[in-house]
Amino acid sequence: MPKSKRDKKISLTKTNKKGKLLKQQIVEDVRNCATKYKRIFLISVQNMRNNIMKDLRNELKDSRFFFGKNKVIALALGRTPEKEIVKGINVLSNELIGQCGLLFTNLKTKEVLQWMEEREELEFARSGFVPDVSETLPAGPMPLFPHSMEPYLRQLGMPTELQRGVVILTKDFKVCRKGQPLTPEQAKIFKLVGKRVATFKLIPIGIYSTKHGYKRLSSSDNKKENGIEEMEVTDDIVTT
Repeated sequence: MPKSKRDKKISLTKTNKKGKLLKQQIVEDVRNCATKYKRIFLISVQNMRNNIMKDLRNELKDSRFFFGKNKVIALALGRTPEKEIVKGINVLSNELIGQCGLLFTNLKTKEVLQWMEEREELEFARSGFVPDVSETLPAGPMPLFPHSMEPYLRQLGMPTELQRGVVILTKDFKVCRKGQPLTPEQAKIFKLVGKRVATFKLIPIGIYSTKHGYKRLSSSDNKKENGIEEMEVTDDIVTT
């Protein structure tokens, strides 16, 4: 049998190490930003949605967001005073734990915090989301759904039946309970009925500048305690 031209052996020693190259690029980008921008915000995102983040990146075209790969970003900034890329940033580097990211910007502190406060958007919840209220659908006709959807609604656990071609919810149906994570079925039900119960929100955790170092924010109610007002007054800080 003739040998196929597509049957070519490739030595693994000759493959491109894209992962390593990507990490090196991230390290370089983060270090450049650390010396270019005046302030660095450590932030977390409640109910992350990539499409919304894309819009936010476009709004702040002169700033830079970095999410994920905490170990790589921490390595770039430096975890110790001896290895830090700029003075005092090792404190911020060691705060990179869990689902968080960095915003490098030259905007005023007050302006950024206000911008984050205004960027709340309701979204459909996903599996695992913990609702802060219980939700119940009342019994009765459900004209939103065609008759062909009725078997699928029953598969999701809803007590439905067809009456003269109309989908009927035979009794009140509790979609979720307060404090209990949503199952995949519950998340699908919320999306089917068009109810958005999750809120996309940017949450500032801390702020870094070379003059003031790293200031941690515990909540929006204690900005003064954490030095925010002082930083607003001295917003002409320039990183080195």
